[in-house]
Amino acid sequence: MSSITFAGQVPATRLRITARGRRVLAALVALPVAGTIAFAALSSGSALASGEQTTGNTFATVTVQPGDTLWSIAGEIAPNADPRDVVAEISKLNLVDGGVIEVGQHLAIPARYGSTGR
Repeated sequence: MSSITFAGQVPATRLRITARGRRVLAALVALPVAGTIAFAALSSGSALASGEQTTGNTFATVTVQPGDTLWSIAGEIAPNADPRDVVAEISKLNLVDGGVIEVGQHLAIPARYGSTGR
């Protein structure tokens, strides 16, 4: 059996990166940065950047009169629709909790029911 012995400490070696290695490392760092910049540029270039005008959601409104209920308003604005569905949509759109509305309150009406002329 043979054994190898070292006469002293083993010198520490330094990591040396070649010119090619530096270029590869720089490319690996730059690739995600370039991808992020490209994504930001493409996603922010929407219709507003091109000068086009966007149309927001517009709703007809109804002012609550004395004696009005959500049910009566639903029957008035959508006589052919199920009032339960219309009441649910109005409540959701206006964040009406428990169906409580007040005289003079302005309620937004879903766009598909149109304006009521009220």
